[in-house]
Amino acid sequence: MAGRVAVGQAGIGGVASAGGRLRWWDGFVLALTMPAALIATLGYSIGALGAWAAVVLWGISMLIATAANWLYAELAGMFPGTSGGISLYAAEGWRSRAPLLGPVGAFGYWFAWSSSLAVYAEIIGAIVHDRWWSGADPDAIAAGALVAVWLPNVLGIQPTIRLARLTAAMLLVPLAVLCVGPWLSGDWQASNLSWGLGHDGLKVAIVWLYVMLWTSLGVETCATFAPEYRDPVRDTARALRASALFSLAVFVLLPLGTAGVVGERAAVEDPVGFYATALEAIVPGLADAMLVLVIGGLVLVMNTCLADSSRALYGVAEAGMTVSQLAHRNRFGAPDRCLSVDLVVNLALVLVVGSLLAILAAGNLGYLLSHVLALSAFVLLRRDRPRAPRPIRGPAGAAWLAGALAIALAVVLVVGAVSFDITGYGGAEELLIALGVLSISLVLYAVRLTQNVRPVIPPPPPTARPAPSGHGGTPPRRSGRAG
Repeated sequence: MAGRVAVGQAGIGGVASAGGRLRWWDGFVLALTMPAALIATLGYSIGALGAWAAVVLWGISMLIATAANWLYAELAGMFPGTSGGISLYAAEGWRSRAPLLGPVGAFGYWFAWSSSLAVYAEIIGAIVHDRWWSGADPDAIAAGALVAVWLPNVLGIQPTIRLARLTAAMLLVPLAVLCVGPWLSGDWQASNLSWGLGHDGLKVAIVWLYVMLWTSLGVETCATFAPEYRDPVRDTARALRASALFSLAVFVLLPLGTAGVVGERAAVEDPVGFYATALEAIVPGLADAMLVLVIGGLVLVMNTCLADSSRALYGVAEAGMTVSQLAHRNRFGAPDRCLSVDLVVNLALVLVVGSLLAILAAGNLGYLLSHVLALSAFVLLRRDRPRAPRPIRGPAGAAWLAGALAIALAVVLVVGAVSFDITGYGGAEELLIALGVLSISLVLYAVRLTQNVRPVIPPPPPTARPAPSGHGGTPPRRSGRAG
């Protein structure tokens, strides 16, 4: 790990953080992947729902994610040494009641983040092919993008964050043009927007929320890097909150502005490439340059997905919930074996599956399940460990909010998983893939139990003094020598 940590008071992952090299704004930069990820599904949603309905549903999905991030800040403060994020919080909350939910939720979380690499690599391949290089194979371009992002990640967190900063700077330019430009240029027309939710609209809306929430809820990625922040408690909380609020603004302004300029027909005809039409209308003559910057944003998405998924898989192995061979870091502190697993899985997805929303559908079941388990774990930890230190503590009603969100996401999960064919981009096959992935997690967990390697999850402290309520409480005292 790039950040040095102290050996002593351990979190879920068995590591007590003495602080790494990242600051909260580095986590915010990594979470900018979600506004960039909006590019993958925005066109499909506008074409299927109408722009007004798409704007409303994207806004609702981001409000849910913002509320969830506020709750996850408390869990991040409880377990600052956790490498793996919310899926490990979920495992901790459910461990005494249903221990098998830990590996299932954690593996589903990993597959969702990992499989998204293929989605954005395919988009890069399609843009390059359609705009500049019609003779090239889009899948070959996508495979090259996967390898190009994998290389800096193998060299540790510092090359990863440098790539994130560069591509985030590239992303902010087209984001500003697409979110603000339509209002300044005078090209925005309300007549270009319609409301497409008609018959059976509630069910259709829930199914599309199933798609959208993968992108929106992804702002929780800041928590995955908790041990690598200088102040794991406060930096994680600040990154979670800042990323959610920024993404909330983008998730409303981007679909509203883009559809208002080019109209819904452009999104129907080319759900990936219609951004080029919008950029050409807003900044004539600069569309190619803007698309290069958009590709930089997509590289940011891939970089964050790879960094998050590899650490999630490493955290699962470190916590004793999958094969021990994956709990390995190279001399740069990178989870190299997990990174390589991600690369192989996504090369296979690019070459075999192909459909963008079909890949998302296959991964999203496990991802939403991990959020349901994490939010319900918030309630369970409040009940089971009321005196556990909580350096960042939400208000008294936070447990009720967490429970309500868990129930709402469970409804979206069930309806979306069994009715995904409504979108026209997937169906039973993708559901079977998702269930197969979750089943593999139990097989690997059983193998881990035969390896005679004791899981590193420490037992909860039998007695703990209550932490001061509210943000800014005293974090748990760290002990041990940095090493």
